[in-house]
Amino acid sequence: MLNTENLTGKLLLSNGNVYQPESNSLEKKDVLIRDGQLAGMDPTIEPTDDMRVVDCAGLIISPGFTDIHVHFREPGYEHKETLQTGSEAALAGGFTTVCCMPNTNPTLDTRGSIQFIRQSQEELLVDIHPVGAATKGRKGMELTEYSELARAGAVAFTDDGNPIANAGVMRRALEYSRMVNKPILQHAEDLQLKGSGLMHESKVSTALGLPGVPGISEEVLVYRDIRIAEYVGGRLHIQHVSMAETAELLRAARERGLNVTCEVTPHHLLLTDEAVRTFDTSTKVNPPLRTRKDVDALRKAVIDGTIDVIATDHAPHAREEKEQPFDLAPPGLIGLESALGVVMKALVDNNLTTVETVLHKLIIRPREIMNLPLDFYRQKAHANLTIFDPREEWVFKREHVKSRSENSPFYGSQMKGRVKAVLIRGQMVNLGLKNLNWPREKK
Repeated sequence: MLNTENLTGKLLLSNGNVYQPESNSLEKKDVLIRDGQLAGMDPTIEPTDDMRVVDCAGLIISPGFTDIHVHFREPGYEHKETLQTGSEAALAGGFTTVCCMPNTNPTLDTRGSIQFIRQSQEELLVDIHPVGAATKGRKGMELTEYSELARAGAVAFTDDGNPIANAGVMRRALEYSRMVNKPILQHAEDLQLKGSGLMHESKVSTALGLPGVPGISEEVLVYRDIRIAEYVGGRLHIQHVSMAETAELLRAARERGLNVTCEVTPHHLLLTDEAVRTFDTSTKVNPPLRTRKDVDALRKAVIDGTIDVIATDHAPHAREEKEQPFDLAPPGLIGLESALGVVMKALVDNNLTTVETVLHKLIIRPREIMNLPLDFYRQKAHANLTIFDPREEWVFKREHVKSRSENSPFYGSQMKGRVKAVLIRGQMVNLGLKNLNWPREKK
């Protein structure tokens, strides 16, 4: 269980580096919280005797992270994850807002199923926004009722786990997306080209004797969808980009002024197909881990703005499902608890970019794409903050996992950057924040 406490009285976060979304910068400020609500933010706030003071020197205070691609499995697959355990995993990773995918049982393709997610999350600390299925049953044939699902609370539409393979259906989906102003999230993968592939098609797959997934299976569908979006308009978002060639197609689309966005996962920014040599089924993901060339290209695309969002594609599976031969195990890994450490290691620790760039991809662009509020520091609103140490080095272990599942390839890996606390809905989730003094000692 997470260490959670009510935020009553006055809490002063002093000496922290506060992320400023408007300027994408860090500024040293004090933050005052009163009964869980934001009460002030200034370069200096003089402590009083009735304040609880937290010294945040060396720490970064930011709005809570947003992950637009998670699988919380409920309803139907609660043996893998539930909204409750998924929320705890999110908080452990610094995420206060998530968008959950519709590949549940039943599928999130009706007004009632969307309302179930919205109503269930009211008792949880994390804001959970359901993504509706783009087609009924995620079968790729008949569109769902976009207007009805949007009114019920769906923030986007996707058949994630499956691509929208039919070009005519994709055209209609994009046309309807214009009417409701919601993005279509595409799992870009040509299944005919993918065939029975289990990992990236490369020298490594040949050496391991595993059937490969050619990179062109992603590239072809992305090219098709960009051209459809260019023809009819609509809001196209490409999920979990994994190929250098895909990034180049998206870069060209942006240069032509198209409303096309995309995301990358932390594991595609750090791991290559070489990781599969261990036959650890946690390295079996969809799309598969690619080559060093692809990793380098994806990092570049994050830095130059081609890739908008870092999203985990948190995909929990039960232990008995993953403890099967590689060809039988389902693809996917859990990513919420390790996300910050992996991304900081891949991008900031290598001096490729700044922590501000990472925060822009974890906070600003996800919310812009999903039409979520951006008034992060509104006075008298409940504080929604993540506090983390960007320099702390630590080793990721199973004890850090709050998800119901444990399928991660990062156990034993050195991380850089660690979440220390999350403030949300009048609560503080303490993940290792120290220097808590209450009440302040009189001099």
